Amino acid sequence: MAQSLPLIGVTTYLTDEARWGIWSLPAAVLPAGYHRLVQRSGGLAVLLPPGDPGTAAAVVARLDGLVIAGGPDVEPARYGAEADPRTDPPARERDAWELALIDAALRARLPLLGVCRGLQLLNVALGGTLVQHVDGHRGPVGVFGHHEVKPEPGTLLAELLPEAVSAPTYHHQAADRLGRGLRPSAYAADGTIEALELPEADHFVLSVQWHPEAGDDTRLMDALVRAASGF
Repeated sequence: MAQSLPLIGVTTYLTDEARWGIWSLPAAVLPAGYHRLVQRSGGLAVLLPPGDPGTAAAVVARLDGLVIAGGPDVEPARYGAEADPRTDPPARERDAWELALIDAALRARLPLLGVCRGLQLLNVALGGTLVQHVDGHRGPVGVFGHHEVKPEPGTLLAELLPEAVSAPTYHHQAADRLGRGLRPSAYAADGTIEALELPEADHFVLSVQWHPEAGDDTRLMDALVRAASGF
């Protein structure tokens, strides 16, 4: 029975130091909300720490679905920009790994869900750019904010979320010039793009700026797991 459950890869942070028990060591880490959400939606979660980008196609070949998780800002050099003083220090190893995974997933027509940074990376992977700082889309340091997100009629997102939702959010960057083929499928009240999808794709490709793993709404992950199951 368990072997029939779809295998969903979720990318992770990479840190020079993490603490647990008596240990303080370099580690690949991810908030537990991600794997728990995959499990609640009927999938098997496997963590994908940053690795050799040359192995991305081989990794994707073993998965049924992929989640590009939230995390640090994408290095502006990836989209031809100078770094704003408010932009995070570069996470080059993670950027290279996740961009390779996105490229491999699109080529293999693997169902893909991007979360926050995942939306930004999808946009950059397809030639788009980012706004390096927006206000009002996160709470205090380390605390999710909430604001309304309104899906665009006629989009995949609107099929999954027919009405506006109050979404857990923690970001200060957003999509600017859109990558090839991408369509905005939700906005915040201030006009910030809150979701992107790829209508021309013949498989599930959706990314959101908010953090479904930090809330109770499973509909987005349910949809990814259904797509990964072939439904």
